[in-house]
Amino acid sequence: MALADFRLEDRFVRDEGDVAMSGVQALLRILMDQLRADRRDGLNNAAMVSGYRGSPLGGIDTLMSSNAEELAANNIEFIPGLNEDLGATTVWGSQLANRNFDGKFDGVLGMWYGKAPGVDRSGDAIRHANVCGVDPKGGVLLVAGDDPASKSSTLASESEFALLHFQTPILYPGTVQEVADYGRIGYELSRYSGLWVSLKIVTNVADGYSTIKVGPGRVQMKRPDFEWDGGPWQHTQQDALFGPFAVRQELEIHEGRLEATDAFIRLNQLNTTSGATSDARIGLVAAGKTYYDLREALDRMGLNDAALEQRGIRIYKPAVVWPLQPDGVREFAQGLDTIVVVEEKRAFVEMFMREILYGSTNAPVILGKRDSDNGFWFPGHGEMDADLIARKIRPFLVERLGEEAVGPAVRERVTIPVALGAPDTKKQSNRTPSFCSGCPHNRSTWVPEGSEAGGGIGCHGMASMTPTRNVKGTTQMGGEGVQWVGAAPFVTMEHRFQNIGDGTFHHSGSLAVRQAIAAGTNVTFKILYNAAVAMTGGQDVDGGMEVPELTRSLEAEGAAKIMVLTHDTEKYGTAPDFAQGTDVWHRDRLDEAQRILRDVPGCTVLIYDQPCAAELRRDRKRGKVAEPAMRVFINEAVCEGCGDCGEKSSCLSVQPVETEFGRKTAIHQSSCNKDFTCLDGDCPAFIEVIPGGSIPQKSALALAEIGDDQPEPDRLDEGNVLMMGIGGTGVVTVNQLLATAALLDGKEAHGLDQTGLAQKGGPVVSNLKIRRPDSELVLGEANKIATGEADAYIVFDLLSGTNPTNLEKAMPGRTVALVSSSKVPTGAMVRDTSAEYPEWSALQSTIDSATIPEKNVYYDAGNLSDNLFRSHMPANIIVLGSAYQSGVVPISASAIERAIELNGVAVEMNTQAFRIGRQIVLEPDFLDALDIERVGKVGREAKVSAAVETLVQMVPSPSEELERLLKIRAADLIDYQSGAYARTYIERVAKVRSAEASMGQDTRLSETYARYLYKLMAYKDEYEVARLHRSKEFHRAVQEQFGDASKVTYKLHPPSMRRLGMDQKIGLGRSGDLAFALLRRMKFLRGSPLDLFGNTAHRKMERALTDEYLDMIETLIVDLRPETYDKAVAVAELPDIIRGYEGVKEANVEKFRQAAQELLG
Repeated sequence: MALADFRLEDRFVRDEGDVAMSGVQALLRILMDQLRADRRDGLNNAAMVSGYRGSPLGGIDTLMSSNAEELAANNIEFIPGLNEDLGATTVWGSQLANRNFDGKFDGVLGMWYGKAPGVDRSGDAIRHANVCGVDPKGGVLLVAGDDPASKSSTLASESEFALLHFQTPILYPGTVQEVADYGRIGYELSRYSGLWVSLKIVTNVADGYSTIKVGPGRVQMKRPDFEWDGGPWQHTQQDALFGPFAVRQELEIHEGRLEATDAFIRLNQLNTTSGATSDARIGLVAAGKTYYDLREALDRMGLNDAALEQRGIRIYKPAVVWPLQPDGVREFAQGLDTIVVVEEKRAFVEMFMREILYGSTNAPVILGKRDSDNGFWFPGHGEMDADLIARKIRPFLVERLGEEAVGPAVRERVTIPVALGAPDTKKQSNRTPSFCSGCPHNRSTWVPEGSEAGGGIGCHGMASMTPTRNVKGTTQMGGEGVQWVGAAPFVTMEHRFQNIGDGTFHHSGSLAVRQAIAAGTNVTFKILYNAAVAMTGGQDVDGGMEVPELTRSLEAEGAAKIMVLTHDTEKYGTAPDFAQGTDVWHRDRLDEAQRILRDVPGCTVLIYDQPCAAELRRDRKRGKVAEPAMRVFINEAVCEGCGDCGEKSSCLSVQPVETEFGRKTAIHQSSCNKDFTCLDGDCPAFIEVIPGGSIPQKSALALAEIGDDQPEPDRLDEGNVLMMGIGGTGVVTVNQLLATAALLDGKEAHGLDQTGLAQKGGPVVSNLKIRRPDSELVLGEANKIATGEADAYIVFDLLSGTNPTNLEKAMPGRTVALVSSSKVPTGAMVRDTSAEYPEWSALQSTIDSATIPEKNVYYDAGNLSDNLFRSHMPANIIVLGSAYQSGVVPISASAIERAIELNGVAVEMNTQAFRIGRQIVLEPDFLDALDIERVGKVGREAKVSAAVETLVQMVPSPSEELERLLKIRAADLIDYQSGAYARTYIERVAKVRSAEASMGQDTRLSETYARYLYKLMAYKDEYEVARLHRSKEFHRAVQEQFGDASKVTYKLHPPSMRRLGMDQKIGLGRSGDLAFALLRRMKFLRGSPLDLFGNTAHRKMERALTDEYLDMIETLIVDLRPETYDKAVAVAELPDIIRGYEGVKEANVEKFRQAAQELLG
């Protein structure tokens, strides 16, 4: 079948037909459709868009800016507000263009946008503008973004009551299609009534992505023949709002505009009734998204339209939830015994249903938030979906209709509960939002010992989720620091830091600084200047100032002292005009600067100036900013896996990896944003690399291009695709690609991207329902996949894939799982060495228990993508290819590849990635033939000589695992020191094994002892670091990743330099190689009187640890019995705590000794 003719730009310019877009994108479509309709009516109109970004409407300004040509061609002016109320005032002004001035257009449309807190704070401006009245040929649409589940907001939100207070009619769309349609209705209603008209858009609608129908005939509104004040209705515009004029406008609103609104709703039949038209006894009421959740819940219980008619159930769907049109409500209620209002949050529609029907003859009982026994029923908190509604309403329906008339609330599914190990009480294996790799907030949010900081709005607010940051609390946007103004007189703490982003500062936070100065409060505002409103999409800071200008502004306000810290002190040029007395320091002096500022009385300011890492990465890709030549690499053979680099940087690209010698750390190069904070600390494992030369063929893998002639699978014609992954890795892109592909295939798609704080590395769950055009449900369905209804379960992130909330969407016997087994760490795993990734076998078993295990496909897509493409971004497309070839994606391959082409990003690479994923399913040996290893892996080649074999034979009846461990470690100890040293190691293990063998069959103790005795004996002094840095395996790993002519610089902080007061690492290039070559030959001096480095307290401690450990184990094996065995194993494992170099290691040794004391008593 030929693909439909569609381009991405068609979503806004196609006059008629099918297009695909998100709920937010539909807002631009509304404006363009209204202006097209106006032109057809002979009006030369324009439009003004203003407001302030915030989820779920965070992408509006980016949408407008990226379509600047379309805006200009349609006379649409986009002026983002510095804050919400100024944006509302801007829109108000647009409505006065023809009243107060010589206008250039027949009418001006206005569109204001903001999330719920912006609605709240803009009330004064909106009320004034609404009372004033709109341009009769223009009109205003107030787009209110509600986040009912508080996914990316400090508070869960509902705007209805505020909008009611403003007296703006409220339209509530439940789908992307309805956003486009209701927006047009809203403009027609606004012009007719004279009121601003609100469009309430909840997260699941804003984040929805669907195919929709467009065309001139979709919205055709009639204007009622309404008369008021003795003549045909026409509202009055009046901006002189004082005294009698204001009272006159108030009269017009109550007796004119709202009555005109009522007439408009009634004439155009905006509120609809379905189900049983007569002989109904039960009435159900729902609006917006909740209506589609309700209809899906009913359909699942077997109550489709025919069954509703048969069972006497009538459904009312108000498009306008306020004012609720009385005649329609009364008609709907005729003959009903009971009305159940299903709505999120507080009773709103229910309240007006009661008001309208109160005192009516035979008025039905109205239930909703409470049931017939006055108990809580439909929740007034959080978010509802079809599953919740089905569970809540089924008992009521069964009571009224009988058990046989109502099917199950959710599909029955039987799963085998699988434990993922010990309970994760610290939630370390939860995928939670984190700072982006290289984010300046990773280091700027630290405070000195003894201090704390106040949290606030924006990315930096996530510091409060990081225990080491000592950041506490939150506040509304712009209130940062003022809580402390109120608390300071009553507490013993004398000073507090306050974090505030530069976006928030320019939005309204500058007034908070002014308040603190006026109050004389001891506070240091840390203005985290990253030149972007990063939390909502990286937009520019409207009305922002450059740093020198900002310091002068703060000086004028009266700040007691101002300091600027930055990653680049040369960035301001030769003669920057800073405020007098401003210190400009490198960011490495943050602790020193904060200690100075906290001792200055009054309000001080620290400006931390470093660009947003995510925006910097985008600018580098676009060629706007040069890509740094340098890379950072970790020699994992030198690495101790102590987590110090992760603790200092909190960077998600500093990833723990499991090796033969335990947990180590590696830099994930394709996600690294090159901030280099990970270089801080004492660890000698870090090197700087300037890539050069060619990457060896083995490393590049030079996979032959796969053609477009792959065999087609037997695939579904319709189905539900559930995808879950990590924010920022392209999960949403894949969902939108599939929706576009469905459109190209002539099908309908209804999707939802559940993101929350996904843009900060949090979890993303994307839902997509694909339907034939002839199978559209008359009653509609939600865009969220319900319990047990996923056909494809596509897992881009293992932790998200094993989350019970996601797994319940799968169904044994129905669902096929396509899983990337890549172990992407959480923020906690980066920072905390005790945070471990769950066992792979448990993760796989968990997914298999909820799906069809024999059809599931598992492989490490992340490592495969890094190997094949030197980027992790195609990994999701690879898994999508496997899902397609498994037959559970009901779209053609040609449509998917065409959608990749239309997307225009790395087309050739993503097309090949899709085909590679298909090939993995087609050819079972495909992956094995590639023979790939982890990128950046530094091997430790074990030279198992005859001498080593002989040594190992000294151990009595070793297990296969013990024998393997000993061969590797004995061989390495020979290279570390000598054959005699290795022999001592073997003899000690043999002694423990003998005691163990005499007790029983268990071999855990000897295996554990072999691992950790080796660890203590092979402590990493200067000789060993030199040996490992000079190893062929290390240099081969560098060349395979960066090229055979790469230049290496070793980053070192030797103890001797530290003792001389030098607190920064030095870099050694070729001289480092020469020094290491000499040092590794001097290993024979280790521990002798001539040992150049062996007489420090630290080295003596390291040597003593071996004897300390030996004594512990020997004490235990003297009386080794089955009842003491587990304790012995636990003690044998204790050296795993000992990690790191110098001070980090010494602190861990204390933890080791404390743990030993607790176990041994």
